[in-house]
Amino acid sequence: MKKFIAFTAILTLLIGCGKSGDKGELVGVNGGKWHPEKPYGMTLVPGGAFIMGKSDDDLADVEDAPTKTVTVRSFYMDETEITNSEYRQFVEWVKDSTMRVRLAILADESGQKAGDGKGKGKNSGSIGDFAFNDSDPEKMTAYDKYMYDNYYSIGTADDPYAGRKLNKKVKLIKDTKLYPDEYYTEVMDSMYLPIEASYNGLRTIDVNKLKFRYSWMDIQAAAKAKVGKRKDFIKTEEVNVYPDTTVWIKDFAYSYNEPMHNDYFWHKAYGDYPVVGVKWTQAKAFCAWRTLNKNTYIKSKKKGHDLINSFRLPTEAEWEYSARGGLESATYPWGGPYTKNDRGCFLANFKPNRGDYAADQALYTVEAKSYEPNGYNLYNMAGNVSEWTDSSYDPNAYEYVSSMNPNVLDASNKRKVVRGGSWKDVSYFLQVSTRDFEYADSARSFIGFRTVQDYMGLQTTGNGKKAK
Repeated sequence: MKKFIAFTAILTLLIGCGKSGDKGELVGVNGGKWHPEKPYGMTLVPGGAFIMGKSDDDLADVEDAPTKTVTVRSFYMDETEITNSEYRQFVEWVKDSTMRVRLAILADESGQKAGDGKGKGKNSGSIGDFAFNDSDPEKMTAYDKYMYDNYYSIGTADDPYAGRKLNKKVKLIKDTKLYPDEYYTEVMDSMYLPIEASYNGLRTIDVNKLKFRYSWMDIQAAAKAKVGKRKDFIKTEEVNVYPDTTVWIKDFAYSYNEPMHNDYFWHKAYGDYPVVGVKWTQAKAFCAWRTLNKNTYIKSKKKGHDLINSFRLPTEAEWEYSARGGLESATYPWGGPYTKNDRGCFLANFKPNRGDYAADQALYTVEAKSYEPNGYNLYNMAGNVSEWTDSSYDPNAYEYVSSMNPNVLDASNKRKVVRGGSWKDVSYFLQVSTRDFEYADSARSFIGFRTVQDYMGLQTTGNGKKAK
C-alpha cells in the first residue's frame, strides 16, 4: 500500500511538472466564465433592503407584523402562480415513471431482459422492453456493472430497486388493443381503479398510486449538530402528488361547486389557471421534481458542470419583498391604498363586497397572467390564490428573526405562512404585509404557490443601479 501511495505521489509530481501555460503561477482552475441562465417563465428579483411588516394601521389588531428593516439576496421568481397545466406536467411525469417502474419490476421478476426497442422507440413485443437497463450485463459499461454489483443489485432497506435505471427509450403503450403481453396488461390494469369503482363506462387512474419520492439534506440541522455523519441528515420523502379536487366541495358547505371539482384540474379550459388543492408538502415535492427534471436534461446534454441549484418555495420575507415590486411601504403591489384604478376597475381578483364575488368580473380564480404585473413583472401577487411560502408561522417571528434573509424553519411547526389573499378573501388579506397561515397537510381551493431559485453570482441590488 505504501509503495502505491509513493508511486501516486511521484506520478502526480511528474504530471504537474509537465503542465504548460501557467508558468508555475497561481492562476486558479479554469472552469470557464459563469453565465447565468434565466429560468423559463421566471423574472429576476434584485436583492436589497426593505421595511417588512405593516407600516399602516393594524385594523385587524393582529399585532404579528411590526415593521422591521431586512435584506434579502437576489433570486428568480415565477412570474405567475404555478398553473394547472404546469402541475399536470409533474403529475404526468410521476404517472409515466410509476408505470415504467412497475413494468421493470415485473419484467425483472419474470426473468425478461431489456429489448432494444428496434432502435426507434418501438416495442419488440413483450414487457422485456421495459426491463431495467442493467438486466443485460453484456450491455453495461464497466462503471454501471460495478455500481450494479456493489449497490443497485443490493438496493436499500426500504427500496430493493433503488438506483436501477429505467429504459425510457421505448414509448409506453396506452392503447389497450396494442398491449404486447399479459404481463404488460397486468401492470397497466393495476394503475386503474377497479371495475366496481367505475361508472358511466369510465375507468380512471388510481391517483393514490401517483407518489413522488425524493431526498433532501437538512443543512440547518447538520450545521448545528456537534456529532453525526452526513447520511444522518439526509431525509427521504414520499408524497402523493395528485391535488385534492374535493376541496371545492369541502371548503364550502351548502354550496354547488361540483363543476369545479370535476373539471378544474384536468380540463384544458382551465390549463392556464392556478393550481389549487395542493398541500405545502406537495408544493415542496413539485420544487424537488422541477430541479430533478431540469438537471436530468442538462446531464443528457453532457453538461454536468452546469447543473442548476434547486427550485424552492420563497421565504416569507422574499415573498413580501417581491410583492412590493420595489415600492417602499405600499399597501398593495400596485401601491395603494385603493383596490380600483382611476377608471373604476378592480386591480385584483378578490371578494369586494359581502357575497358579491362577481364585482371584479371573476367568480372563482382567473388565468394566472391576469391584471397588470407589479414592478418586478410578477402577476397576481395580490388576490387570485393565496400562496404557500417556505416559512413556518410564528406571531412573534419579526421580533427575533435575522435582518439578513430572515426565515423561520421549524419542522415541528405545521403552521406555514401563506400570503397574498385569494379570490374568496376581502381586501385586507391582499395587502402585501398581511400574514396568514395554513397547516402543511391541508389543501384548499384558494391556496396555490409559485417557486423561486437563488441567483448565483454577484448582482446589483434593487436599492442601487437597476439590475440587467
